Amino acid sequence: RVLSLELNKDRDVERIHGSGINTLDIEPVEGRYMLSGGSDGVIVLYDLENLSRKPSYTCKALCSVGRSHPDVHRFSVETVQWYPHDTGMFTSSSFDKTLKIWDTQTLQAADVFHFEGTVYSHHMSPVATKHCLIAVGTKSPQVQLCDLKSGSCSHILQGHRQEVLAVSWSPRHEYVLATASADNRVKLWDVRRASGCLTTLDQHNGEKSKASSEAGNTEYN
Repeated sequence: RVLSLELNKDRDVERIHGSGINTLDIEPVEGRYMLSGGSDGVIVLYDLENLSRKPSYTCKALCSVGRSHPDVHRFSVETVQWYPHDTGMFTSSSFDKTLKIWDTQTLQAADVFHFEGTVYSHHMSPVATKHCLIAVGTKSPQVQLCDLKSGSCSHILQGHRQEVLAVSWSPRHEYVLATASADNRVKLWDVRRASGCLTTLDQHNGEKSKASSEAGNTEYN
């Protein structure tokens, strides 16, 4: 089945981006609208529905945050994500050291979080009902937690030694977060705990790697 995979012959996507596309997200409510973020800072919103009712159709771009938009990201967009519970809001983060919260209706930035270093990744929990935290991975070894309700970014998780390249909330437990860093480590956190870190994944189960002089707690070489 994998070897026989090919592009859908019936559906195409309107080409808007003039440079590389780094990130995509399809909203989980209807599965109808898709966001894309480009290396030039542009964000495009597509409608995946077949409105023409023809067998072959092109998914049209509804709108975009282009280079002339006052709130456009100055550098590459690394992550876009829909608000998990409705399509009225989406988020984007960029190498311009910002995380932006967008109002879908007006296509204006409703809030902006600023960081000291490049933003590599962000994620909102798909299952959270008791918190509105956005986890953010930046050039700092600290994992940043931004609160949508208060607009503050004061909560941090300490434990990594280098920049945090990827963050992902658990799809089952709303307070559990996974993070990956340039320090070769993957950590699991409970964001309610003062100490934070639940465990550090270990490639060699506590034994020394034959390929490395470093003791346990090495996920990747």
